[in-house]
Amino acid sequence: MTTSSSLLLRLAAESGLRFSRLAMLAVALILGGSAPSVRAQTSAATQEVIPPFEKEILAFEASDKTNPPPKDAALFIGSSSIRLWKSLAADFPTHKVINRGFGGSQISDLLYYAGRIAIPYHPRLIVFYAGGNDIHGGKTPERVFADYRAFVAKIHAALPRTRIAYISIVGNPSRWAEVQRVKEANRLIEAHTKTDPRLQFINVFPRMLGEDGQPRPEIFVADRLHMNERGYQLWKEIVGLYLD
Repeated sequence: MTTSSSLLLRLAAESGLRFSRLAMLAVALILGGSAPSVRAQTSAATQEVIPPFEKEILAFEASDKTNPPPKDAALFIGSSSIRLWKSLAADFPTHKVINRGFGGSQISDLLYYAGRIAIPYHPRLIVFYAGGNDIHGGKTPERVFADYRAFVAKIHAALPRTRIAYISIVGNPSRWAEVQRVKEANRLIEAHTKTDPRLQFINVFPRMLGEDGQPRPEIFVADRLHMNERGYQLWKEIVGLYLD
């Protein structure tokens, strides 16, 4: 062993580093490797995994810096049904509203990012819609309910006075085969909201069905999953009752 490699190994051991760059460099010198190859291995080993929706959350944070959202507002958060509510501010002109919907998200995603796009706003009310993607992705109604409770707990740990209103999972035409699991998840969440005055359940499910008990096709766009303007007009009428 050369004097330089022995010295590097001793320095690494004395500093308490576990396989640090210094130790790796010493090993490379011992084995005859070069420093550039060690750097490449280190870079590959330390490459971070980007979580889902990080791009969307970074965009929200950038917007917050240039156009800070109002405090004590009604925060609308959730999946694509919230993201696509383009008329939200116009629908509730007498209320301060914030839209932080990101398409494809599940309740667990809202929980994960709550510290970045919910809690910092100090909203007086959170209106959120999620759960349909969870069911469609294979989660059980019990898991959806557990994630809902975890989200509520995280919000109230930081903002104990904030009201949370949950919009029921809808029965849309493209996922009608999942309707029994949707109903069960809605039932579990609705029952829980009755245990805490800070919680509310906004039941849009029955109003989105026709007299035949099937989803009303005229309130959905061509994909039979997302709503059109008539669908959002219906949500405006129902959800608006909970904003005051």
